[in-house]
Amino acid sequence: MFTLRCTKRLLARLGSQPLVDEVEPTTRLGDWYANLLFPPGGQVVLAVNERSLLPVLIPAAPARTLVARFAPVVEEVLLRLGVPAAVAEAERSQMGKVRIGRTVNRQVVGSMNDFSFLMDAHLQRNTSLIDVAAKLAHTPCGPIGMKYPVDVVLELFLANGK
Repeated sequence: MFTLRCTKRLLARLGSQPLVDEVEPTTRLGDWYANLLFPPGGQVVLAVNERSLLPVLIPAAPARTLVARFAPVVEEVLLRLGVPAAVAEAERSQMGKVRIGRTVNRQVVGSMNDFSFLMDAHLQRNTSLIDVAAKLAHTPCGPIGMKYPVDVVLELFLANGK
């Protein structure tokens, strides 16, 4: 279980009311932050993980299936970054229960804004959203000590030998 912390714009698109009570996530990556963006060629949702700042991109349409499509895309990005298949599948399985909430961490929102600017340059090269997310994961980020999100993800998943 985790909380997908959405911006006002994305909450409106989803037609969701955010839950107010806080619950500790059961996934290794924890909660995710998400925003609806409008790059040339279509609408996308940029999601950024709170613990690792791992970015994930997913087509915004259809909005009613966004939450169901999210965990498989996260799994695909994890696999692309070198997380073992069994571990990535376990994370996807733990992401089966999703709560919708409001954004609360301004540092993550700031990183999401940074990624949105970088994303535009990568999308212009006609690459897939998974490819763009993997490239963005190799961007140093201040809130995690100028580490790369990919390195933090690998630390989170491989530190325990799992």
